[in-house]
Amino acid sequence: MANSAPSADRSTSLTLRRTSADRVPASWTDWRCSRRQSQRRHSPPPDLAAAFLRRRFFSPPYISCVTLVSTPAIVLRTYRYSETSKVVRLATRDYGVQSAIAKGVLRPRSPFGAALETLSEGVAQLYHKETRELQTLAAFDVIQLRRGLADDLGRFAGAAALSEVMLKMAPPAPLPAAYEAFIRGLDALVRAAAGQTDAAAVRWLWLLVGVLGFAPQLDACVRDGNAVSGTVAFSVGEGGVLCAKCAGPQPPTKLPPQAYRDLVALNDEQAPLPALDAPHAAAHRRLIARFVRHHLDETRRNGSEPKSSAIDIWERRAWVPPPSLAL
Repeated sequence: MANSAPSADRSTSLTLRRTSADRVPASWTDWRCSRRQSQRRHSPPPDLAAAFLRRRFFSPPYISCVTLVSTPAIVLRTYRYSETSKVVRLATRDYGVQSAIAKGVLRPRSPFGAALETLSEGVAQLYHKETRELQTLAAFDVIQLRRGLADDLGRFAGAAALSEVMLKMAPPAPLPAAYEAFIRGLDALVRAAAGQTDAAAVRWLWLLVGVLGFAPQLDACVRDGNAVSGTVAFSVGEGGVLCAKCAGPQPPTKLPPQAYRDLVALNDEQAPLPALDAPHAAAHRRLIARFVRHHLDETRRNGSEPKSSAIDIWERRAWVPPPSLAL
């Protein structure tokens, strides 16, 4: 009798469960089934949105187009982006001129520290994607600061003019020759003697614009190829010298024989650096500044000569007071 009691209770509970299930109204069961079928018919699968996000943002093609690259670079300019970040313009050897955001660089304990100063040379690590204009700067390891440029305003102004040419004329594409010319120009300004700073800056501005595809033609007339001699006309718009026949009665710029020889020497890296006195140095600064402005199209675009660029400050030596104001 004791062994039969549990089986009786179990059968009773099963009977009660079946009885309670049988007591559910048929209309209620049918309504729940029809509601489920309607949800399946009119609603997307629960994982459809997640599947779309996975394909859109986490699929292998998306991940492969953003790569961490390392390249030698020089800081050309920085802009404040937010309270903690900066946008950095970099001249890179392998990717041309690139813009990158340095996140958290303005925080007190930023890993960048003071590395992103103007004209700092180092190795930049970028999260690079070819289809976007603003990259992400992951790290910048400083190699050289060139503190000698900060010792003299003339040297720093010449370096700033070089960096502006690189910033505005170099493409966002690999151009190692321009990067190497830029570095050699900065080194030449550091090594230049006190009286040769202007000549060194003029030379490397001409050499840099030449590497970038704007080299002036100096050995023959730019129009008909005839030889030039004596006082030579130089046309900024046509990009070279003009013979007496093509120059006309009022040439754009007249170069005396010595000034022409100096210009040829300044465009030749292997030639000795010419010794320029103050008036001749000022004339050569004006010539290269006009040449750069013309090819940047700044004069025609703005309607007047720009007066706030690094090229203009270097050309006018704006840090030197006029003789009337000198003590």
